This record gives sequence, structure tokens and C-alpha cells, in this order.
Amino acid sequence: PENAPYDDQRVRNAVQLAVDNAVILELGYAGHGAVGENHHVGPMHPEYAELPKIARDTEKARSLLEEAGHSGTEFDLVSVSGDWRSNTSDAIAAQMRDAGFQVKRTVLPSESFWNNWTGYDFSTTNWGARPLGVQVLGLAYRSGEAWNESGHANPEFDAKLEEAVGTFDADKRRGMMSELQAMLQSSGAIVQPFWMNEFLHHVPAVKNYERHQFREIHLENVWIDA
Repeated sequence: PENAPYDDQRVRNAVQLAVDNAVILELGYAGHGAVGENHHVGPMHPEYAELPKIARDTEKARSLLEEAGHSGTEFDLVSVSGDWRSNTSDAIAAQMRDAGFQVKRTVLPSESFWNNWTGYDFSTTNWGARPLGVQVLGLAYRSGEAWNESGHANPEFDAKLEEAVGTFDADKRRGMMSELQAMLQSSGAIVQPFWMNEFLHHVPAVKNYERHQFREIHLENVWIDA
């Protein structure tokens, strides 16, 4: 984050603490998912590490905002128009207002929003899943990456990520991921309210067919029960 007020970690952490991700999941996507933890790695990733839970704390959020000198600053939350993405953004804005933030909502049509999706100071974006946590972190949070919309840049994070990418065994990688997840979470780079459920329909005769998070089709372990 380069532009004020988002260049101040206290402000970014205040935004995180103002938002209850479980409530946003319920209001934004009718509860059809898993609560996110503000580090963009989830239980579906083989190297996911469980971190201590952080609860919403509006009093601490206000304190951090005042300490940073931004209690009167207006935050413009940008989103694409329509469906769950706009609803999710509305719910985030409402919780921020409830915590004492001044919040404006800018809603753009799809053709306008996606022309500049990495260029907004404060916006919501829907990300497609990736099979591995290191893939998500490499695409979205490594310094200088084209899709690094948050502007997250931390040489220590980059070095630890490089080590994790070079570690094939997920169990060995998990210790590194614990550090990476904690670093990203504490940086305040993102509020990630939830992971969306993926749904799959098939006739009962099809056995062992699972919905892949990246929508890949793996039939090597699937059979039809005659």
C-alpha cells in the first residue's frame, strides 16, 4: 500500500478489526462458505496452518484509527456492481461505519471496474481458487507481481515464500506457511471475509467424484456403480 491512509499499518489493521468476517459471509453470501482469516490461505490448501483466531474489536479499531490521525478520514470502498460482490462490500462498509469509520461506497459496472482492478486504493475483488497456498501468495502478495493489487511488499516475506515454493512436502511447508500467513495477516494488506463453497451435482451411481477447488476434473479415482 502506497497511498494514504492505507500506507499506515495501523489504519489497515483498524479496518480488519472493524469487520467480522463471519457476519460478512452470512450477509454477503448467505453463509455458503468458510470464514476467511485475512491471509488468503485456507483449509483446502494442503499446507494450510491454523493460526489463533482474531475477533472483531471495534474499540481497538477506533483507537488505532485515532492514533494514526485518520478518525475523520473518508474511506472510499470500490466494488463491481451486482450480486454477492456488491452485497459483501455493502456489509463491510456497514460494519466499518458501525465501528466509527467514515465510509463512501463507489459501485462500478463490470466493464469499468475490471479495466482498473489493480489500481484502486481500497476495493473488493473476487479471486479464483488455486490448488496450493504458495500459488496464491506468489500471484497476489509477492513484491512487484502484476496481480499484486494490494501493493504488499516485504523482502522477508518474499524470501520465506521462495523457500516454501521450493519445499515439495506439504507437511514440511506448513511451518513456513504459518509464518507467511501470520506476516500477511498482521500486515493488514487484506480483509478476506470468506471462502465460497463449490457445489457439484451428479447421479448417485457416480462414486468418489469430488468438486475440485480449481474446477479441475479428476476421473482417475471415479467409477460408476452399476
